[in-house]
Amino acid sequence: MKVLIVEDDPLHRSYLHEAVKAALPECNTVLEADNGLIGEKMARDNKSAHIVIDLQMQTRNGIEAARTIWKERPDTRILFWSNYSDEAYVRGVARIVPDGAAYGYVLKSASDERLRLALRSIFVEAQCVIDREVRGMQQKSLAPLKGVNEIEYEILVDVALGLTDRAIADRRNLSLRSVQNRLQQLYEKLDVYQMSRDDHDGRFNLRARAVAVAFMRKLINFHGLERSEIELNEWLDSH
Repeated sequence: MKVLIVEDDPLHRSYLHEAVKAALPECNTVLEADNGLIGEKMARDNKSAHIVIDLQMQTRNGIEAARTIWKERPDTRILFWSNYSDEAYVRGVARIVPDGAAYGYVLKSASDERLRLALRSIFVEAQCVIDREVRGMQQKSLAPLKGVNEIEYEILVDVALGLTDRAIADRRNLSLRSVQNRLQQLYEKLDVYQMSRDDHDGRFNLRARAVAVAFMRKLINFHGLERSEIELNEWLDSH
């Protein structure tokens, strides 16, 4: 068995190396990469390797690297090891997981035993392992009343990128009325209306306020918008 560790912090790489050795005695090769770009190349060169990857890295983040790796080899088993349980990261991972893939999402605050159990469960038994805190965020994002569903999330991102209602409708294959109705639902879910009801002087722009609140609640983040900007430019080039 080969395991590839993709982590930009040398102390964390060393810790993961020891954890892999302790949890997986059948592992005869542990490879290391200090950023996502190198991780992609090493995964390509070592096609049988299972992967432990950090989410936030400077040169190329874990979501982007995993997206590329899974595109080339959808059966790759990947454990995301992260400091973050923010909804933006949880959604980012959920949106790229291939159907039937064995993967995990474990926080760096988890115990040594929890990490070792996750490594064995994913890499040996092909089971999915999601930390309770992360699973709680998944459930929150899917809640029918306050949770932002996938199409609402896409519209929120488009608003953050500066698209007009009509452009969003064109991009998402929706009617203009549908986009506007979903925006109203977003404002309700983000409590933007609550703030604006008392704003008799017109100090708030609802679209801008919704984006600001989404950032503060960690529903969207820089890395997600960076990827969305790339996808937007690809869409613009093809239209």
